[in-house]
Amino acid sequence: MERRHFLAATLPAATVLGANDRIRVGVIGSGGRGRLLTGEFKEIGAEMAAVCDVYTPNLEAGLKVANTGAKSYSDYRRLLDDKSIDAVIVSTPDHWHSRMVIDAVGAGKDAYVEKPMCHKIDEGYDMAAAVRRTKRIVQVGTQRRSAPMFQEVQRIVASGRLGEIRLVTSWWLNHMFDLQPRKLDGELDWKQWLGPAPAHELDSLRFFNWYHFYDYSGGMLIGQAAHILDAIQWIMGSSAPGAVTCTGGRPNLKYAEIPETANISIEYPENYLATFTLGYSAMRYHPTQDQCKHFHGHRARLDVSREMFRLIPETSEPVLKAEREETHPGSFAQATRDHIRNFLDCIRTRKEPNAPVEAGLGTAISLCMTMDSLRSGRRLKWNAAARKVES
Repeated sequence: MERRHFLAATLPAATVLGANDRIRVGVIGSGGRGRLLTGEFKEIGAEMAAVCDVYTPNLEAGLKVANTGAKSYSDYRRLLDDKSIDAVIVSTPDHWHSRMVIDAVGAGKDAYVEKPMCHKIDEGYDMAAAVRRTKRIVQVGTQRRSAPMFQEVQRIVASGRLGEIRLVTSWWLNHMFDLQPRKLDGELDWKQWLGPAPAHELDSLRFFNWYHFYDYSGGMLIGQAAHILDAIQWIMGSSAPGAVTCTGGRPNLKYAEIPETANISIEYPENYLATFTLGYSAMRYHPTQDQCKHFHGHRARLDVSREMFRLIPETSEPVLKAEREETHPGSFAQATRDHIRNFLDCIRTRKEPNAPVEAGLGTAISLCMTMDSLRSGRRLKWNAAARKVES
């Protein structure tokens, strides 16, 4: 038995990986996002040792990005059986996140899970309990928490420079086109892909456009709110919402179940209101304006986009600027790479990552309540003590 594998079986993870050991990673779900993360993990120095997907074209494409030597799996549980794998990337549709992370940490793996962390609130609590019980490192893929500019924004707000903040407004604007039916180009294990989702006959439209169906996701509304609301809750020091109201028009994309234009209003126990508006039937905006957050303090306002922020004081004096422009091409690559680097560092040190499971849970509560409010047409309250949603 190789010495490293023997040690892994007998000693805590913190004593296994030395500073010069390459961390062996497997990716579960090698679609577009999974392949992007595979490339980023490789660039930072991780060894992409395994690729798993239930759709053969994605599996083959993932193996190509991982390059030579990666093992191939069609069942993620077989990948988790591999004792040589240190960590996994979970980049599947949202409805699988919880089960896969719980299984991964149970198998002794650390995990990087894409946002949103889970599809249901109860799943998030189960994930948090499993992570703490197994003492594994889990990083949720909300990469703004590792971006230097956003960390600076967090420090400015925490310093009290803005004064009392009772309102945070935000939006994300873009344009989408109708969903397009496609034919399968290879073998698909549809039953395994469905997993915990409701039974449904094979439907390639759902498979290729899962983001737009409630069984598997919350649409662009939840996908983009996961970034924005997580950043707001982190910057404002909130762990969960007090109440959530979501309103939206009818879906304007052909075949989609979830509207691409909607508004979320969240009341926080810390006595402020946050709003997020998704407008994906709008024109395409410049990257500095397509998504913004405005923190409205009584002394100053802080406007934050993806690549810059501006501090605007209350007085009529010339605007004080605090800008730092950074180029993050469509993938928001630098923030993602910083976030992955933080995860890999925490695997070695066993320190808490920038986006721990509790942070993911707090954001997931807001997101899951958003979906429920949108579908029910009601304002929903969060009972933190009872861990349940109330009307």
